[in-house]
Amino acid sequence: MRIYVAGIGPGSPEDITPAVQQAIGESDAVVGYKYYFRFILPYMKAGAERVDTGMRRERERAEQAFQLAEQGRTVCVISSGDAGIYGMAPLLYEMKRERQSAVEIIPLPGISAFQKAASLLGAPMGHDFCVVSLSDLMTPWALIERRIRAAAAADFITAVYNPRSEERYWQLHRLKEIFLQEREGRTPVGYVRQAGREGQEVKTTTLASLDPEDIDMFTVVIIGNSQSFLWEGKFITPRGYYAAPGRKGEDGVSGIGQSIMIRSFQTIRSQLQEPDQPLWRLWPLLHAIHTTADFDMERLLWMDDEATERMYRSVERGEVKTIVTDVSMVASGLRKGALQRLGLEVVSYINDPRGAEMASAGGITRAQAGMRLAAEEHPDALFAFGNAPTALLELCRLMRRGKCRPAGIVAAPVGFVHVEESKHAVKPFRDLPKIIIEGRKGGSNLAATLVNSILTYDDAAALKPGRDV
Repeated sequence: MRIYVAGIGPGSPEDITPAVQQAIGESDAVVGYKYYFRFILPYMKAGAERVDTGMRRERERAEQAFQLAEQGRTVCVISSGDAGIYGMAPLLYEMKRERQSAVEIIPLPGISAFQKAASLLGAPMGHDFCVVSLSDLMTPWALIERRIRAAAAADFITAVYNPRSEERYWQLHRLKEIFLQEREGRTPVGYVRQAGREGQEVKTTTLASLDPEDIDMFTVVIIGNSQSFLWEGKFITPRGYYAAPGRKGEDGVSGIGQSIMIRSFQTIRSQLQEPDQPLWRLWPLLHAIHTTADFDMERLLWMDDEATERMYRSVERGEVKTIVTDVSMVASGLRKGALQRLGLEVVSYINDPRGAEMASAGGITRAQAGMRLAAEEHPDALFAFGNAPTALLELCRLMRRGKCRPAGIVAAPVGFVHVEESKHAVKPFRDLPKIIIEGRKGGSNLAATLVNSILTYDDAAALKPGRDV
């Protein structure tokens, strides 16, 4: 007494496995949805009984299969794709348990629709993925939506079954809306209609451009993750093999350091209260949180509109030649590769003997004296503060007197005395692009990473930090 539960694949003869062909060929009876018999008739033996029914008669087909098998006949129950994925296998096991039947159940795997669709699209399922059905016939929509949200937030490549029907016209619209809350609009999407069957259509697009009205019930939709890309008409999700340590992959990722940093940024963004901030704000924010592991940065980061891009363009055009830092610790945290690539000099006057002499004679801090020297020698530099509020206050005084005109300011001094006041003092310079960490928090490492976000702003759109790590 035996029931084979066979996945016949998406429909094309070449996608039916030899094991399934053999099981069909030795069965005394074949049970299944009548539409699928067109694909397996050549494999049935002469005289085999054909038990076919219409849609939504799964339980009836399972009962007939058990009745035949309990009479001592070998039975094959067929499902499209894989019988264990939205197929008949779970139902047959449930029924075996209910009937306390001695019938042996033998599942035979088949090529699932999402696998066939993936092969036609390229290689979209190259990393962790999940499959979600939008059919709410047996699953409440509230539960389906929870699963959609989880898949989107977890950066799973997501295959969508039953995306649309005459009655279910809005669910795919809702899925797109949820995914756009978690993913970039440029995320690749592929969809295949009638995969492996007559009338097959294969299309690629992006999440933002996906038109749910172009999808029907015979279509499988695949949404990429944050690493997926479209290349020469193919949809690809890298696993990471190509970008091994010390080797640069086709996607531009160099080594394990950058790979870790990219994954860190993805994690941070997924946990932001507002993940869809303007790129000029998002990029330095991700750097700030990555450096400090402090999500309070989302509240503390204060910026002029488009400040990151404005400062980067000044550097890119060659208008900025020098970065002045209040202390040497900020200078040591700047990416050497980025500085070299952009032709930038970094100067800190904190240990300059002239500044020490000036501070001693004038009753000011060495950091203040350093700003006076900087104003004379590099009045149009990009200024970065990660320690000394007195230096930032001094620069504000010099700007008000017309002694210098910085290309931009990164203000992240840290401490308890004059720290908040120094940050308030720099805000009124409206025409000057500024990035400020409000309150008492700050530090040299934070100032350095904010400058690094400016120097690497051309990597922001692809969300690929760490080029110079």
